[in-house]
Amino acid sequence: MLACDLHVHTRFSKDGESSVEDVLARAAAVGLAAVAITDHDTLEGVRHAARIEDPPVLVIPGVEVTTADGHLIALGVSEMVPRGLGVLETIDLVHSRGGLAVLPHPYHRLRHAVGFRERDAIAAVDAVEVFNSRYIVGSANRKAARRAARLGKPGVGGSDSHHARYVGFGKTLVDAEPEVGAILEAIREGRCYPAGHMTPLRTYTGQSLRSTWRRVRLRVRV
Repeated sequence: MLACDLHVHTRFSKDGESSVEDVLARAAAVGLAAVAITDHDTLEGVRHAARIEDPPVLVIPGVEVTTADGHLIALGVSEMVPRGLGVLETIDLVHSRGGLAVLPHPYHRLRHAVGFRERDAIAAVDAVEVFNSRYIVGSANRKAARRAARLGKPGVGGSDSHHARYVGFGKTLVDAEPEVGAILEAIREGRCYPAGHMTPLRTYTGQSLRSTWRRVRLRVRV
């Protein structure tokens, strides 16, 4: 089984804090075989990773797309998926480009959750993030897991880390060869399960406060 963190942010996300190099080094240090770089509405982190010679872990290309209904992760895409469309239309676009559509944190009310806005989204995606380590409590994870199981959707895990030190707190164990296409196909077929532990509350809230302050400063400059 391969340990893969399918939800990781770098400095190429507006709220990310770590370089791609630091993220990959941390992934290797905690025993991950692969990490999906899923920066918000940009593939620049993925492109930067592609220029690194002999990366320490396999990089799965991805992006966390801001849809009109909330966030959606597209894995295995090489072309940017436009933001601002309805989530169902966005899922169709991801599929048309050969990607895997994953619904992250679908029931977290403060995290652009799709589950409260478009009930059909879980039925349309390929997998559901049923373990996101950046939760104060686990009720939203449990609700996502119940809904995914009811619809027969594979459940995956991710750290949603915005700093390298938290990479691997959430992960997905995948029964596949260490190759991007094989990993994505195994997830589609349900040959995976979520694992990990919660991000410590003090570090989660600290990162959130720093991210909020960064956005405030950017608005003031504008």
